[in-house]
Amino acid sequence: MEQKTHLLTSKDLVGEPVKLEKDYAEVRLKTKEEMRVDEYGLVHGGFTFGLADYAAMLAVNEPTVVLGKAEVRFTKPVKVGDELVAKAKVEEDQGKKKIVFVEVFNQKGEIVLEGKFYCYVLEKHVLET
Repeated sequence: MEQKTHLLTSKDLVGEPVKLEKDYAEVRLKTKEEMRVDEYGLVHGGFTFGLADYAAMLAVNEPTVVLGKAEVRFTKPVKVGDELVAKAKVEEDQGKKKIVFVEVFNQKGEIVLEGKFYCYVLEKHVLET
């Protein structure tokens, strides 16, 4: 399936698509030193969230999709060097509103983030006037 949205997304910051199907996407991210927030190697949660958000956008795969709201839980810490995979599936399709369930797994198969992403397909790009 062809990717139709978020075409210029940084693979280094929020991941690289590895699977794209109707209403489903998987995105992989290898965490890097620049994501570190402390001497323990903890990765800032914003990178894990960004990965999940990107996967949700790809599951919807419409050029004008945006995130309206997210309800997420961080369930395990992520550290530098972890390899994450986000799996996103559209659970509810209400026309222009899509509810996407996303789980992010580490290389051990443990869930590090899970949640619902409320996505909206707009008539035109959010920045168009």
